[in-house]
Formats: sequence, C-alpha cells, structure tokens
Amino acid sequence: MHDRPRVPALSLTRIVLSCGRSVDLAELRLAPTYGDMPEGYPCRPVNDRRIQALLHTAARMSPSTPVHLIPPPRDHPDQYAGAHGPVETLPRVACVGRFSSTPLIPSSDPVTHRSGLTVIWFQPTTRLPDRYDTDPALRDVDWTPLARDYELGYPLYGP
Repeated sequence: MHDRPRVPALSLTRIVLSCGRSVDLAELRLAPTYGDMPEGYPCRPVNDRRIQALLHTAARMSPSTPVHLIPPPRDHPDQYAGAHGPVETLPRVACVGRFSSTPLIPSSDPVTHRSGLTVIWFQPTTRLPDRYDTDPALRDVDWTPLARDYELGYPLYGP
C-alpha cells in the first residue's frame, strides 16, 4: 500500500498550506532563472526584469486567475560589481504554478466551483513540490485573500 494522499487524476500534486487548505497543482512551468540571459551578469536590474517576465507569463497562463509572487531570496556573493551594480543571484529554477482548491464561498457547489491562484516562486532544484517537502514560503501562501472562485467549464475563468 502507498502512504501517499489521494491526488486528483488531473493534478500534478497536492500540497497542504499552513492554514490547512489542500491545493492541487494543475500546471507547472519550470525555467532556468538565468537560462536566457543574453549578456551581462546576475544583478538587481536583471533579476527585476526576469521577475516581470514571469509575472507576464503567469498572467497569460490563465488571464482571469490572480497571480501571486513569492518574493525570492536574493543572494549577494562577494564578487566584483559590474556596471549595473553588485552581483545578486536568485535560486536556479523559476517556477510558475497554477493551483486550484475548493471554493472560497461556502455556499458554492464544490462539484461545479473551485478557487484558483497562479503562484510564482524560485527554488534551487527542478523538484516538484510535494506534501512532505514543500518550501515554507509556498506553504505559507495566504489563499483566501489571494485566490478567486470560478465555475468549472466556464471558458473565461479558472485554471
């Protein structure tokens, strides 16, 4: 027998947030943080542009679903500062994940309604978040004020 909690067939994984709410990862896009850096070096302006690009990607994944950025840790290694300031690095993997859960409004039918949120975060590996080993910042997402309810099957809404 498996010790794994039941995960819906259409979900990549299920995690439990700190508030106790279970959320399903419906879609995940991973990219190297600096994989397409044409020139220069990792610094605050480059990192800020990378984060803005991820925000645009997340908004296009599901236009009606709200987007939340988990502020990434910024490391400042002791290296020579270039023309754009000191070296500043982000974790190696940029993640954009579309999550869904039960509806926020208790009176909504849980069979036909869900709540959704697209989350951007950075992590050191390409490992899929899981119930037992998820970054605390991802588990601490405050779902209720950030997510939005949608009706299943309605093309303009939902993940």
